[in-house]
Amino acid sequence: MILKIKKINPKLDNPLPKYSTENSSGLDITSASQDDIIIKPSATELIPTNLILEIPPGYEGQVRPRSGLALKNNIGIINSPGTVDADYRGELKILLTNFGQEPFMVKFGDRIAQLVISKVEHVEIKVTEDLNDTKRSSGGFGHTGV
Repeated sequence: MILKIKKINPKLDNPLPKYSTENSSGLDITSASQDDIIIKPSATELIPTNLILEIPPGYEGQVRPRSGLALKNNIGIINSPGTVDADYRGELKILLTNFGQEPFMVKFGDRIAQLVISKVEHVEIKVTEDLNDTKRSSGGFGHTGV
């Protein structure tokens, strides 16, 4: 599969998304903000990437947090995973949230998120009066004892 990427500002030398290792599931996404961005505790900032993606039909991009940022700095993505639809052609921006108690600085080129490309299926909706019963049935949150 080919993921087409366009840089909004081709002169800006931000790194392209890439896999860190041969078997990485997610492409590392970096900040393209030319100014440092300070994320205050309990705050969320929209981080630019300078990237527009052309995700093939039948797929989506899932924007996920980086575990190292979460562990070391309490930085995550508030709407994780964020969805990038195949027909979206605006700039990919990352909603970083500081769940910690200290301000966090994002600099140009910092790895801030991961992008996982996943297959999606469209379903046909059918309204019915009868659904198959299951062992769990309508048991909700915590019903399985976990």
